[in-house]
Amino acid sequence: MPPQITVLDAGGQYCHLIARKIRELGVYAEVAASETPAAALSGSKGVIISGGPSSVYDPGSPTIDPALLSSGTPVLGICYGEQLMAHLLRGSVQKGDRGEYGAAQLDLTGSGTAFDHLFRGISGRQQVWMSHRDLVAQPPEGFDILATTPTCPVAAMGSATDRLYGVQFHPEVAHTPCGKTILANFVFDICGSIKDWDPAGQVLAIEEHIRRTAAARNVFFFVSGGVDSTVAYTLCLRALGPDRVHGTYVDTGMMREGETEFVRRHFEALGARAFFVEDARNLFLSALSGITEPEAKRHVIGEKFVEVQQRILESEHYLDQHWILGQGTIYPDTIESGGSAKADLIKTHHNRVAGIQKLIDEGRILEPLSSFYKDEVRAIGRELGLAPELLDRHPFPGPGLAIRCLCTDDAMNPQRVDEGWILPVRSVGVQGDSRTYRPVLAIESVPDSDDQVAELTNRRPDVNRIVAIAHTCQPIGNLKVMPAHLTAERLDRLRRVDAIVRGMSHHSGFDQTVWQFPVVLLPLGTPQLPDSVVLRPIDSVDGMTARAVRLPPDLLSRLVHELMEVEGIAGVFCDLTNKPPATIEWE
Repeated sequence: MPPQITVLDAGGQYCHLIARKIRELGVYAEVAASETPAAALSGSKGVIISGGPSSVYDPGSPTIDPALLSSGTPVLGICYGEQLMAHLLRGSVQKGDRGEYGAAQLDLTGSGTAFDHLFRGISGRQQVWMSHRDLVAQPPEGFDILATTPTCPVAAMGSATDRLYGVQFHPEVAHTPCGKTILANFVFDICGSIKDWDPAGQVLAIEEHIRRTAAARNVFFFVSGGVDSTVAYTLCLRALGPDRVHGTYVDTGMMREGETEFVRRHFEALGARAFFVEDARNLFLSALSGITEPEAKRHVIGEKFVEVQQRILESEHYLDQHWILGQGTIYPDTIESGGSAKADLIKTHHNRVAGIQKLIDEGRILEPLSSFYKDEVRAIGRELGLAPELLDRHPFPGPGLAIRCLCTDDAMNPQRVDEGWILPVRSVGVQGDSRTYRPVLAIESVPDSDDQVAELTNRRPDVNRIVAIAHTCQPIGNLKVMPAHLTAERLDRLRRVDAIVRGMSHHSGFDQTVWQFPVVLLPLGTPQLPDSVVLRPIDSVDGMTARAVRLPPDLLSRLVHELMEVEGIAGVFCDLTNKPPATIEWE
C-alpha cells in the first residue's frame, strides 16, 4: 500500500510516532530517510519533516532535498523540521542558550489563509509539548507567523501559497491536546488525503505475512507474557496452528511477584501445546553481580538471554532449517534503540543486542507487529478475542526489575540547593532527543501545578528528574547513598514493595487511570534501612511521551504507611517528571 503521507526522518525519537498518529486518523503513512529525493516523494499527498536532536548549523546535520520545498507538495515541518525549513528558505534560526521541555502555552496570533488552514477549529490559548534547543527567530519571506509562546517567537509559521507549514512544538504527542486537530487539518484539508487505514483490519494480512515468512518452517518464541509477545504468539497460532508454534518463557529472577505462574496459566489457555518455562534465575543474578552501570546491566541481560536462547535452541534442535525465531517487537522497540536512521540511542533493548541482531541478519526472524504501536497491538488483540486481563496489562520492561533497582559503587550525601536536595543517583532522561544520565532533584512538597514542575525542570538542566519527598525515616540530609548492587535481597525487597503498590493500586481502581506504574528502588537510606522507594505513575498512549500522574492523597498516605513497614525501606518519593525530560523508566 503506497503511503498518502510520508514522514521524513530527521533523527527525532518521535519520528515514527508522527506516522502512527497519521494512521490513527485513518490515513496510511510511512517513514523515509530525510534525504529522499523530491522526485521519489511525488506520489505522496503530503510530507512531514520530523524533529531531531541536531542543530541546522551542525556539520552533517540531517537535511532534505531542497527541491521538495518548491515541488508543490504540501510540507509540514515539526520542531527541527520547522527549523530546517526556515534555514533552507533563508529564514533565521537562533541557537538556544537553554532548552525548553514539556508543557508550554501557545498563543494563536496569526490570521489569514495559512492560519485558517492549519488551525481550523482551534481557538484560544493552547497547551503544547516542547522539546527543543534552537528556535526560528524570523520566518522566511512569504511566511506568516501563526503562533507564539513566551519563549518562542515563531512557534508556528505558514505559507498558504506554497503550502508549506512549520510548528516548533510536537502536535503528534498526546500532551498537545490540539495536536490531532492540527495534523487532521494538514492531512485532510491541506493535503486532500482520504481514509484508507484500520489496524484491526490488518489481521488477515498479518497472518498471511506470517505464513509467507515462515514458509515450511515452524516458529519458536521466547515469550515475556506482555501484550506484544502474547499478541504476536497468538497471531502465529492462528496462522500456523499450535503444532507449528513453540514458546519458552525464561524466568530470569527479575520478574514481579507471581508473574511466572500468571504467564503459564494464560498461555495454556491460549491453546499452546508446546509451552515451556526455563528457570535461569541463578544464571542471571550471578552474571549481574557487581555491575552498577545501567547500560551495562541491560547488555549483560541481553547477552544472557542469547546464551540461554542458544542453549535451548541447540538442545531442542531449533537451529535446523525447520525453525525460525518469532518476536513481539513493535515500533518503539526499534525507535528507542536507535533504529530510526539518525536517532540518538535512548535505551538498549534486550532484543536488539548483538546476538539477536545476528539472527536478524541471517533472515531467521519473524516480527509480525514491527509496524505497529502499543495501542494498535491492543486493537489487534481485541480483534483476536484476547482477554482484557492480558491486553490491559501495564507495560513492563524486558530487563525486568533489574532496571528498577538502581545500583552504585559510591557513597555520597545529598547536596542542599535552593530548590531542595540533589540526590547523587543517576537516572536516564531524554532532552532534545538526546539521552542523558543526570542526578535527581528532591523537593519537600508537590508544586500546585504541572507548569511549576516544568518550569523547575527547565531551570535546572543539571538534573533529569524531580521527585517529591512523601516520607523519610529521618531528615533527608541525614540519609546517604551507599554502595549497593543487584542482589537477591534487594530484588526481593523490590518485589515486595512492587506487589504492595500493585495490590493497593488495583484495589483502589487507580491502576485503571494510568498507563504504567513503575516502582523503583534507590540505594538511599541508612545502614539499617538502606533503600528508598520511588513511585512513578504515568499517563501515556504509547510510551513515546508521558505525563507524571499525582497519586490521590488518601492512596499515597496508605501506600507510605505500608511501604515504610517493609524491612530495609528508609523513605518514599513520588516522581513528578514528564517525558521529556525524563524517560519513563529510571534506567
